[in-house]
Amino acid sequence: MDFYSSKDDAQALLNVALVTDTTILDTDDEVVAMIKELLETRIRPAVQEDGGDIRYVGFEPETGIVSVKLAGSCVGCPSSAVTLKNGVENMLMHYIPEVTAVHSIEDVAEGEEANSVDDVIVEKSSGEGKKSTAPAMSTYEQRLTAAGIPFSD
Repeated sequence: MDFYSSKDDAQALLNVALVTDTTILDTDDEVVAMIKELLETRIRPAVQEDGGDIRYVGFEPETGIVSVKLAGSCVGCPSSAVTLKNGVENMLMHYIPEVTAVHSIEDVAEGEEANSVDDVIVEKSSGEGKKSTAPAMSTYEQRLTAAGIPFSD
């Protein structure tokens, strides 16, 4: 219990300010300060109740897009997209008119490529070079029958 009474060690800990993602810095403008304040006081506690976390990444004043990073149980959760849009985005847009959208930044593991919607290219196969003996199925009933699913009107 002597370490509690030693003021020299405690003072060393207090001299260093704890800087987090939502610490309002002198270089932050008013909009960024309000975003960080809302994230820290209203949004983060609600997300942490479910075992997740949300971290501020950045704000683009030209587009009004806030970038955040989800952590904890929010990573990979199917409800996180709904929480991001209906909860976080709506609250930030309600209190801060400059915010137009909220986007989540996801980590990419080593050796994996980022799979974003913008990177996906869908091409229709021409079928050239492949000989298929199965007839082209154009109706819903034919596809169900081919899959072995009974169909009745």
